Amino acid sequence: MTIEHRGAAGPYTQYDHLPGLHATETGLPLLHPYATVAAGRYVTPGGGRLTVRTTGAHFLITLDHLGCPAQLTEAKTAAYRRLGLAAEGHCLHAGCRHHGSDAGAVLRSFHLRSGSIDLTAFVRAVLAVELGDERPTDRLLKDAEVLVGPVRLTNAQGKEDQEEAS
Repeated sequence: MTIEHRGAAGPYTQYDHLPGLHATETGLPLLHPYATVAAGRYVTPGGGRLTVRTTGAHFLITLDHLGCPAQLTEAKTAAYRRLGLAAEGHCLHAGCRHHGSDAGAVLRSFHLRSGSIDLTAFVRAVLAVELGDERPTDRLLKDAEVLVGPVRLTNAQGKEDQEEAS
């Protein structure tokens, strides 16, 4: 496993037409959307850096796009937040509480309870959002809502639902 490189200056290298990688990241494996996922650090098909760690009863999954404008759209941010809510729903059902987070929509972080959503299925949903497909996220959110009822909505979703009801 390669050690994460957090914010140090260059040199950056182009890698397969993806956003530039730091010199310490060029050896990271490229994560195939249908590959089995294990703890480690990967480069995603959309140019992000995905890190999976095991922390007790949870997996900590972080996705960093280093400010890539294609990944900072409102639609993708909302989809990632819904994905975080799906993971939260399973945590709530198990009696613990974690929140998906993002730092200016550049660094996204999820706590996924072991034994809830399959790690590979969750990471595939993350990759699908990265590539523009929100269907896996919506399926995971519906499954979580079956367990715990409606999970809290993001502000943007709440506004859209209120406008539709009017």
